[in-house]
Amino acid sequence: MIFDCGDEAQRRDGVEAARAAVRAGELAVIPTDTVYGIAADAFSPAAVQRLLDAKGRDRTMPPPVLIGATSTLEALVAEVPGWLRDMTSELWPGALTVVCHQQASLDWDLGETHRTVAVRVPDDEVARELLSATGPLAVSSANKTGQPAATTAAAAQEQLGESVAVYLDGGPSGGGVPSTILDVTGPTPRILRQGAIALDVLHRFNNTIEAAAGA
Repeated sequence: MIFDCGDEAQRRDGVEAARAAVRAGELAVIPTDTVYGIAADAFSPAAVQRLLDAKGRDRTMPPPVLIGATSTLEALVAEVPGWLRDMTSELWPGALTVVCHQQASLDWDLGETHRTVAVRVPDDEVARELLSATGPLAVSSANKTGQPAATTAAAAQEQLGESVAVYLDGGPSGGGVPSTILDVTGPTPRILRQGAIALDVLHRFNNTIEAAAGA
């Protein structure tokens, strides 16, 4: 099913259909501020495996987790330094993904994460509306591995087809530039992928952050 979220009634019905699909262990495609994402219940190992299978990806490439509010970060990660709290408070919602050590008590299986989790709050109202209803979602770009990331719901549907139960069409995504990924699990924070947020912006919060390799 595909829902046009530009129509208020379809948006309401679509978010409810996506919530029900996620709760049933199925997949939904959602708009974000970067590219479209394929989403699964982060706390359902079977659903996460279904996501990886749909993309043609193995467990060595675990999906990030999207959350609906910055405050949820504290519940998912083991430690949030003051500078990172300031950074996420200002830059979320937005195109910044942070990789942290996960809470030891979390009962989930995202793949071979080595007890870390990559977390982001998307700057998209439809995505956050769904996240407020579902809680954290495992979300990866809505494309087959090796193919271009989808910037429209139609492009996602063309690649993923019936492996996804619900498609939420929020119009073209915000330029298709991926999020910047910042790893804070080591003694020195470092950028794993340079994306929409530049290093000089991150340096306002911590000037020891290292640039991505080759940058």
